[in-house]
Amino acid sequence: MTDRPSRRETGAGGLNPTTIQQTESGLIVAFSLTATITLFPSWWWFPLAAFLVFDLSALGYLRSSRTGAVCYNAIHTYAWPAVLGSAAFVTDPFSATLSMWLALVALAWAFHVGLDRMLGFGLKLPDAFTHTHLGWIGKDRDKNSLTGR
Repeated sequence: MTDRPSRRETGAGGLNPTTIQQTESGLIVAFSLTATITLFPSWWWFPLAAFLVFDLSALGYLRSSRTGAVCYNAIHTYAWPAVLGSAAFVTDPFSATLSMWLALVALAWAFHVGLDRMLGFGLKLPDAFTHTHLGWIGKDRDKNSLTGR
């Protein structure tokens, strides 16, 4: 018997899919901060100041785990920052101010989602706040050994 990880743990190419996603997310964090500092140097602090705003989506957990997961996942996706970033490009010829704010919010949002995913806080599953698509987190982290993550 070997100590090699199973195919499920490493994926078909020999790399752990969770590690790949967390690494990609780290790159998005770096890109978001670099873009913010490069495009809007005096607003470098904006992604940090806006960071917790996106976590207001977790208030859905006050109703139930299922509602909380739906609310949290609706906000913690890269789709909305991409939409806002696209809107920033489209509005730039007509309103530089609107374009700037759309870009700042998009970059702050991507920074938030990226940092969460980089740290292992993935999209929530409906059974528990601590159960994510990247595995169990917090006090339930030891359940990862039971699920092979």
